[in-house]
Amino acid sequence: MEIFAERLKDLRKEKDLTLEALSKEINVSINTISRWERCERLPNIIAIVALAKYFRVSADYLCGLED
Repeated sequence: MEIFAERLKDLRKEKDLTLEALSKEINVSINTISRWERCERLPNIIAIVALAKYFRVSADYLCGLED
Protein backbone atom coordinates (compact mmCIF):
# COMPACT_ATOMS: atom_id res chain seq x y z
CA MET A 1 0.00 0.00 0.00
CA GLU A 2 2.81 2.41 0.83
CA ILE A 3 4.52 1.73 -2.48
CA PHE A 4 1.38 2.71 -4.38
CA ALA A 5 1.06 5.93 -2.38
CA GLU A 6 4.70 6.87 -2.92
CA ARG A 7 4.64 6.10 -6.63
CA LEU A 8 1.42 8.01 -7.20
CA LYS A 9 2.74 11.06 -5.39
CA ASP A 10 6.07 10.89 -7.22
CA LEU A 11 4.40 10.57 -10.63
CA ARG A 12 2.06 13.45 -9.86
CA LYS A 13 4.91 15.69 -8.74
CA GLU A 14 7.07 14.74 -11.75
CA LYS A 15 4.31 16.09 -13.98
CA ASP A 16 3.94 19.13 -11.71
CA LEU A 17 0.26 18.33 -11.15
CA THR A 18 -1.84 19.52 -8.27
CA LEU A 19 -4.30 17.18 -6.60
CA GLU A 20 -7.05 19.15 -8.30
CA ALA A 21 -5.56 18.79 -11.78
CA LEU A 22 -5.09 15.04 -11.40
CA SER A 23 -8.57 14.63 -9.96
CA LYS A 24 -10.04 16.25 -13.08
CA GLU A 25 -7.93 14.08 -15.39
CA ILE A 26 -9.11 10.79 -13.91
CA ASN A 27 -12.53 11.95 -12.69
CA VAL A 28 -12.23 11.37 -8.94
CA SER A 29 -12.38 13.82 -6.07
CA ILE A 30 -9.38 15.69 -4.70
CA ASN A 31 -10.01 14.05 -1.32
CA THR A 32 -9.85 10.60 -2.90
CA ILE A 33 -6.41 11.23 -4.39
CA SER A 34 -5.25 12.76 -1.14
CA ARG A 35 -6.37 9.65 0.77
CA TRP A 36 -4.55 7.41 -1.71
CA GLU A 37 -1.35 9.40 -1.25
CA ARG A 38 -1.64 9.24 2.55
CA CYS A 39 -2.23 5.45 2.54
CA GLU A 40 -5.70 5.89 3.97
CA ARG A 41 -7.44 4.14 1.08
CA LEU A 42 -6.67 2.05 -1.96
CA PRO A 43 -8.10 2.75 -5.41
CA ASN A 44 -10.36 0.32 -7.20
CA ILE A 45 -9.19 -1.39 -10.37
CA ILE A 46 -10.87 1.19 -12.62
CA ALA A 47 -8.93 4.00 -10.95
CA ILE A 48 -5.66 2.04 -11.12
CA VAL A 49 -6.13 1.54 -14.86
CA ALA A 50 -6.98 5.23 -15.33
CA LEU A 51 -3.87 6.27 -13.41
CA ALA A 52 -1.66 3.82 -15.32
CA LYS A 53 -2.94 5.10 -18.66
CA TYR A 54 -2.61 8.73 -17.66
CA PHE A 55 0.96 8.36 -16.38
CA ARG A 56 1.90 5.81 -19.07
CA VAL A 57 3.10 3.22 -16.59
CA SER A 58 1.88 -0.29 -15.89
CA ALA A 59 -0.61 -1.11 -13.18
CA ASP A 60 2.03 -3.51 -11.84
CA TYR A 61 4.42 -0.60 -11.45
CA LEU A 62 1.86 1.49 -9.60
CA CYS A 63 1.09 -1.40 -7.26
CA GLY A 64 4.74 -2.15 -6.57
CA LEU A 65 4.86 -5.48 -8.38
CA GLU A 66 7.60 -4.31 -10.75
CA ASP A 67 10.19 -1.55 -10.91
